[in-house]
Order: sequence, then C-alpha cells, then structure tokens
Amino acid sequence: MTDRVKGKVAVVTGAGSVGPGWGNGKATAVLYAREGASVFLVDYNMEAANETKAVIEQEGGECTAFQADVTDSQAVEQMAASCIETYGRIDILHNNVGIIEVGGPVEISEENWDRLMDVNVKGMFLTCKFCIPHMERQGGGAIVNISSIAGIRYTGYPSISYNASKGAINQLTQNVAMQYAQQGIRANCVLPGLMNTPFITQGLQEAYSDEGVEEMIRQRDNLCPMKKMGDAWDVAYAALFLASDEAKYITGVNLLVDGGLTCGFAP
Repeated sequence: MTDRVKGKVAVVTGAGSVGPGWGNGKATAVLYAREGASVFLVDYNMEAANETKAVIEQEGGECTAFQADVTDSQAVEQMAASCIETYGRIDILHNNVGIIEVGGPVEISEENWDRLMDVNVKGMFLTCKFCIPHMERQGGGAIVNISSIAGIRYTGYPSISYNASKGAINQLTQNVAMQYAQQGIRANCVLPGLMNTPFITQGLQEAYSDEGVEEMIRQRDNLCPMKKMGDAWDVAYAALFLASDEAKYITGVNLLVDGGLTCGFAP
C-alpha cells in the first residue's frame, strides 16, 4: 500500500534520533513522508531534526524542521502556529518525546520526578492543547501518542516515574478520544515493548562496556517470545495505521507492539 496519508500534514515531536540509527520518531517521520504526508519535524535538538529532514528530502518528501521544547507552553503554541503558517493545517499529531529514569520512590529525586513528568506527560498535554483547536476547525484529525507497556505492567525493574508517566499518557489519550469523538478527532496510543533503538542502546552504553551492551541486548532479545526485540519500524508502521484513514473507526485504543511480551506477564 502507498500514499496512506497522502495530502495530510503530520506534526511529529521527537522527530530526531538520540544516536546513530533509527529511533521511533525518526522512523515514523520518514514513513509518514514516504506515505505522502508533509511532515513538520519538531525536536529540542535541531541537529537531530535536520538529520531526519535530510533523509526525507533525499527521498523526495516534503518536510520542515522546527526547534521546540515541548515542556514550554509558548514554544508549543508557536510550533502549532508555525505549522499552520507553513502548511495550512494539522491532520496528524504524533507525540514521541519521552525520557526514562530507573529507580523507585526512595531512589529518585523530586526534581527528577518533576522533570520526567513534564517531558513525558505535560509535553503531550501542551501539544494537544495547541493542536486540537486547529483540528476542530478543520473538522477532524488523528493523534498518536507513544506510550509503553510500562504503562500497564511492571516490567521487571523499578522505574516509578517512567511507568507512572506512561499510565498517565494512556488516560490522557483516552480522555481526549472521548471528548473529541464527535468532532472527528481520534486519539490512540502505541505501547512498544522491548525495542532495539538508539534510545535504548545509548542508555546501555552509558552503563556497560561494549561487551556488556551486547550481553544486555542478547538478554533482552531472549525475554521476547519471538526471541528478538522489535525496532523503530515496528512502532512506525503501527503509528501509520492509527494515523491513516484505515483506522477511521478506531479511537481510545492502546495498541500493543511488543511481540506478545505482555501475554506472558503474570496478571
């Protein structure tokens, strides 16, 4: 299938990759462009956004890079306004920005808790706040928020702020879905499981030697029922489906992209 979002305008936050390779946001932005969308690439790191921009332009796609901190209300308002000025509409809002911290309530600091909640949850609240009014005026739109299986399961190690933030994203999304269903605005979540992306490998490299990283990847692969972690394209294709008209009767859904991992978790 081709041209699944042809003629649409997609805002992708976290459109750059934190390291070499394909992160979720980068892959999704490129896929939206390959499927016919004009993509508004948003990232705090302009160099990363421009790397994604270069890939899209090399493939003949249409895109614009924009620097913004999604925790800054004025910056997000300007982001939405700039997209409207550039492309005239916002059909897809894809929220990919997120950070992680390991630790329980005793280990993590209050400051780190606040920062993670700001980035992971407030950022999506603000993008919805400033993009939804444009979707309402157009008569519809699609919101895709990247959550995690950590929002519905304990994943084997304490990460209280991250898990809490992903649970909040799930409910934020369902609330938006119900409030705006009659306005033709759909909102859904993608919940990735164990994924092999630069976001993960960079974190492992900070904690382990090269040999240790390889061993951790092997262990993570082995935890998956398919004996292999997913990658950014698995997330991207799920997001593409939810953003496209193929999913026109789907809203308020938490779509698991985990290779069956959560099926094996004890309830």
